[in-house]
Formats: sequence, structure tokens, C-alpha cells
Amino acid sequence: DFEKLAHGPRGSEATQSISVYLFNPSDGSMVLQNKSGDPKEVTNPAFSRFHPRLNVVYTCTEDIEEHGRIIAYKIEKSGKLKQIGSVDAGGTSTCYLTLDKDQKHMLAVNYWNSTLAVIPLDPETGSFKGPIQSMYDPKQGQAMVAAAKKNGGVNHSHNDESTIKQRQADPHSHALVLDPFVGAVAYVPDLGKDLIREFFYNRKNGSIDIEMNMMPSGLSSGMPDGPRYFEFHPSYNIAYVVNELSSTIAVFHVDRKLLSEISKAADNGESMERFKGRSSLTLIQSLATIPSAFPTTLNTCGRICVHKSGRFVIVSNRGHESIAIFRVVTKGKNKGQLVAIGHFHTRGETPRHFQFDSSGQYLIVANQDTDSIAVFTFNLCSGEIRYTGNEYHVPSPNFVCSCPIYDSDGPVPSSVDSVTIESTAVESDIESDGSTMEVHVPPKNLALELVQARKEIEDLKKRLAAATVQN
Repeated sequence: DFEKLAHGPRGSEATQSISVYLFNPSDGSMVLQNKSGDPKEVTNPAFSRFHPRLNVVYTCTEDIEEHGRIIAYKIEKSGKLKQIGSVDAGGTSTCYLTLDKDQKHMLAVNYWNSTLAVIPLDPETGSFKGPIQSMYDPKQGQAMVAAAKKNGGVNHSHNDESTIKQRQADPHSHALVLDPFVGAVAYVPDLGKDLIREFFYNRKNGSIDIEMNMMPSGLSSGMPDGPRYFEFHPSYNIAYVVNELSSTIAVFHVDRKLLSEISKAADNGESMERFKGRSSLTLIQSLATIPSAFPTTLNTCGRICVHKSGRFVIVSNRGHESIAIFRVVTKGKNKGQLVAIGHFHTRGETPRHFQFDSSGQYLIVANQDTDSIAVFTFNLCSGEIRYTGNEYHVPSPNFVCSCPIYDSDGPVPSSVDSVTIESTAVESDIESDGSTMEVHVPPKNLALELVQARKEIEDLKKRLAAATVQN
């Protein structure tokens, strides 16, 4: 139901909210398996999150007037989705979901009224243990200034001066990412106020306790930035922010020592007040995601992603209709900074979201306003993409989510991390509102042995990194 959205899709409304596809990693083709989700109940699914060790996927509904819902599904081997729970998201236009390090809590972001919610999870089944147990409101209870689109407000898909003025009249939380090092700091891009907010996340209680700092999301040039998403580099002390309104990427250095200090203080039960005003982020680079010849007012950025190899950063441009690809500097004093590789057309309009398959060798792009999913190969050496010729009709695709599942008699053992094993895959597209979920079915014993071996390697890398920092 497009009338319930802050933005204004130009594609077709879906009769069923979620489509599930089988993904073939040998040629990048997809085969539709089933559809589910009554739009009256699963309204405008905006974001999906796959559990890192269970065959469970979560999606959230988007409604500008009524609270969103977060729905948990168990993914069966056939790709069929079985609903195992649903909870209130505690706010309007729910847009982002995060699991904490212990997978005992889900953190949800509500874009329209900017609230943040924490919901308890059963770590054994992935189902909800109860309703919201903690809420945080950056507005501190103040009423919204701007009106909804259906009540005379602006279409948040546009990027002209009058639209931006309304979009930035209120705070608008757009994501929440926990630091991957200690899991005690939550980074929230506030699109409405051009800020990255840093919150203390109480891991023990599962609550967002205080806002410790706020940091400009770009160069503070006086022009609006509109931070949308925040991503950490998998190996370096670096984070990337995509600014939706200015079509820029901001690169930040991350202060690991400060994060460790916060973590130790939390473990000792100390007050977090002394960390107020101390940011763990330092801006070190800003660069454009579109060519200088293309007007910024005609483009808004969609997603940002760091390739799992750590060698590339990818951004989608809605308006320029492109995927922008950047190489990560791996040596010298500029390690973690970016160098532009090029722009590649997405074979459609408004690439709102994209996702890599498990191997990282295919890029699946959701072109929202042309009702299409396009599949590209990704060159792991050069970072260039090439159209495979595989394209699928999906009404107003909104999100793509890769969901590798395991062919086992029970859940994946808790010691196994979220590592994808190449084989056949089930992929699920959530439409316009929607998303794509990929499910891999590897041989039982070999798959688990390989996953465990890879996890041990990653653990060794982390220990070596920690030892290097201490030295």
C-alpha cells in the first residue's frame, strides 16, 4: 500500500508481499519457488534480517501512521516460509533490524518517528520471547513537525530544496549498527539531522541507555547530507557512511581503544556519563557516488555494502540508476580509504537495494520503479560487474536478503557462525516492498566441518588483531 509509505514508489503494488526464489550459483539464474504474505497483514515489508546460525528470517512492515510489525519466519528446505512469531515495532515506518552479538535481542529502527526498540529473542529458536523491553526516543517525546505524504507532506523519494526542508524538519533514524568489536556502541544515522548518533548499548540488560555523542555525517559544508546507512570494514578500524541527499560516502576512522574502554567500564558496572562528548569516529575522507556532470538533486543514494573480501565498497544511486564501485586502499597511511572504480547501469530504475549471493561473485539488484530484479557477475579482482542476462519481474522490489540455510535435522550448532557454503540456494525476494532471501543446502557433515574450520580461522585472525593492538 504505497499510500502508507513516506516515499513514493512508481512501480506496481504486489498482490503478495514476499517471493522466494531458488538461486543457481553456477550461472546466476533464479527460479521462483513460492509466494507468501498477505499485503493486508504484511504491509510494505521494508527490511529483512537473516539469523546468523538458525534458519530464521525476520522482516518488518512499513507504515507511516500505524506501528510497524516485525515478523519471524522459519525457512524450510523448499524455501517455504513458516511464521513463528510477530511483535509490535514500537514506532512508525520501521526500516531496519539488527541482532546483538549474543543473538538474545533484536534492535529495531523506526524511520518516521525516529524511535529505537529492543525486543528479546529466544537464542535457541530465534523466536520472540516477548514484546518490546526497551525504547529510546531521540526526540524525547516531542511531536513531529512535518506531515505525512497523504496529509499534504512531501514525497521522500524526491531531493529538491522544498522536500529536503521537510525531510529534515524532524530527526529520522535510518539504521542501527552495533560495533563488531565489543558490541557496546550503537551507531544510528539520523537522516533528518545530518548526524551519526552514538549510543551506549547495555548488552546485559538489552537496552539503549544513553546517547554518548553525535557526529556530523559528512564535511559539514552547509549542504544537507542525509546519512542513510553505516557499515564497518571487516578487517580495518574503518567505517563507511552513505549520505543519501548529498550522494557522498564518508569514511571514518574508528577508535578501538575507546570502544574497549567503554566495554570494560560497562563490565565493571561504571557510569557511562564520562564518555559523553567523546566520539569513536574521526572523518578521514569524503567522496561523491555520482559523476560531477549529474545533478545531485536528481539522485538519492540507496544502499552501501562492503564486499566480504574487504576489497570493495559498493553503493546504489537512485536517479543516476547505477552501481558505484570503489576499491579499498589496503596499504600505507591511507588504508581503508576509497578509490573510485566506476559506475555501472542497473538495467532498471531506482536501485533501492542490492545484495551479493553467498559466494560474493553475483550481485542481485532490486530496481524498484521498473518492477525488476537484475543479476550481475562481480569480478573479484577488478571489482567490475557485468550483466548476466538474468532478469525477473517482481512488483516494486524493495529489498534483497541472502539467506543460506542448512540441510540438517535441527538448527545449526551454536558454535557455527554465519558462513555461507556454496551449493544450491533458495533466494527470497521481498517485494515493495520486498526482499530476497537466499538459502543454500550443503551436504551435512562436510558443510558443518567447513563452517567450523572457517570460524576457527576467523577467531585466530581476531586474536592476532587484538594482540597487535595491545602491542
